Amino acid sequence: MTVTHEVVNQAPPLTGFSAADEPALREALVRDGAEWGTREVAELGALAGSPEVQEQARWAEEQPPRLHTHDRFGHRIDEVAFHPAWHQLMTVAVEHGLHAAPWADDRPGAHLVRAAKFYVWSQAEAGHGCPVSMTYAAVPALRAAPDLAAQYEPLLAARSYDFGLRAPLTKSGLIAGMSMTEKQGGSDVRANTTRAVPAADGTYRLTGHKWFTSAPMSDVFLALAQTEEGLSCFLVPRVLPDGTLNGMRLMRLKDKLGNRSNASSEIEYDEAVAWPVGEAGRGVRTIVEMVNMTRLDCVLGSAAGMRAGLRQALHHTAHRQAFGRELDRQPLMRSVLADLAVESEAATVLGMRLATAVDRSQAGDAGETALRRLALAAGKYWVCKRGSTHAAEALECLGGNGYVEDSGMPRLYREAPLLSIWEGSGNVAALDVLRALGKEPAALDAFFAEVETAAGADRRLDAAVAGVRKMLGRLADPEQAQLMARSLAERMALVLQGSLLVRYSHPAVADAFCASRLDGEWGNAFGTLPAGADLTAILERSRPAAGSGA
Repeated sequence: MTVTHEVVNQAPPLTGFSAADEPALREALVRDGAEWGTREVAELGALAGSPEVQEQARWAEEQPPRLHTHDRFGHRIDEVAFHPAWHQLMTVAVEHGLHAAPWADDRPGAHLVRAAKFYVWSQAEAGHGCPVSMTYAAVPALRAAPDLAAQYEPLLAARSYDFGLRAPLTKSGLIAGMSMTEKQGGSDVRANTTRAVPAADGTYRLTGHKWFTSAPMSDVFLALAQTEEGLSCFLVPRVLPDGTLNGMRLMRLKDKLGNRSNASSEIEYDEAVAWPVGEAGRGVRTIVEMVNMTRLDCVLGSAAGMRAGLRQALHHTAHRQAFGRELDRQPLMRSVLADLAVESEAATVLGMRLATAVDRSQAGDAGETALRRLALAAGKYWVCKRGSTHAAEALECLGGNGYVEDSGMPRLYREAPLLSIWEGSGNVAALDVLRALGKEPAALDAFFAEVETAAGADRRLDAAVAGVRKMLGRLADPEQAQLMARSLAERMALVLQGSLLVRYSHPAVADAFCASRLDGEWGNAFGTLPAGADLTAILERSRPAAGSGA
């Protein structure tokens, strides 16, 4: 019998690796006072690359959540059913402190360690990162209501994943969500029409429609609603203290491009009981801290997606041959891989620096608080924009194999655009850069203090910093400033990445970044690094260590 299906020239399964096997990640932990967390990050990284977790990630994606609005007797239940794999992933995330645990940890670098863990674990499966991120982000906003924070914060920070519809204060751990977006306003939350009416007991009753509420099975939500004083922030539990369901009706789950393991819903508040958080009429100011923290995770999630895509591309091209030798030994493919590696490291080093700014800001460093405000907006804009482009090129490195679901690459590709949309799409993030510049002059000083730490180390970086200063001088006309907002956000993010790479990365990576991204020796697609770039050094830095399974 003729053998027609002998498998040759195919890469073996990519499994048994560590998602934490990355020099830029380890170096950031050591550099910024979080070396104590390296073992924890390494353990979680190894778990993320294990066959068991990869299988859980596949099931969570292939078996998305299902909405059950009523039981078989017709009673309203508003429940979402998840595949067991989702709960397994959530359990690991919470037990390893990827949620609100850093807020209860006074060790230096607690937020950086948490960021590193979020980064490596997101490479396993990104969808469940949404409720994890929102729980992390809820704490600073909730602190605007000290009495509520005293009750809920210990449970939000607890390392116990306690799923189920029960009164929040009776549970061993809580997950938090956010409910802002409405169909008539989108990012313009001040156009929200949900109303909040005060009750005699000091609570409010919320009535209205929310267009996007992710993770609707969370225990508590921070929501925006209109009061007589204006748009205000509220804490809304899914279950009331007496054990009855609150007036939060799940209308439908969104049929999304990606992020399929995570439930995103459209909901109705029907006189839902809510507790005020922060000053009445200052809801945006209250909830903006939550938005800022979730934006950090957008950057981290995009960086994680880039690293996961790069790993797949490196693995495939190391085992696949064409024209007599492995793909990764051929000059043009090496240029593509090196370019992807430079982009990935630039995203990672920026994400870790932003997490360090959170640590230092929490310690009372006003300069780091100002830097975080501006750099986070610019970083969110640019890194998340690059995620989709990076995913497409990494997928293409696998050719047709990358276009089929079994490779895992389509999941990365579908997920990438979300992070550029979530918590403010490109225009919102770019305009937030302008808003930070206008309202917080100290932010610009902090930004230049940071990037000019590398002054004199690379002429191309120096020229790019000077170019940003020149752009800033053209912002006097408000309409012109808006037209420049994207260009400015992009350039500020690039010079910050360049400064970080020049100071902390391998010289070959920094040189390739400055030559291509800052000095214009680059085409419009990956694989167009300038002649003379040290491709070997870049690729060796980005490859997993021998024996890691990759």
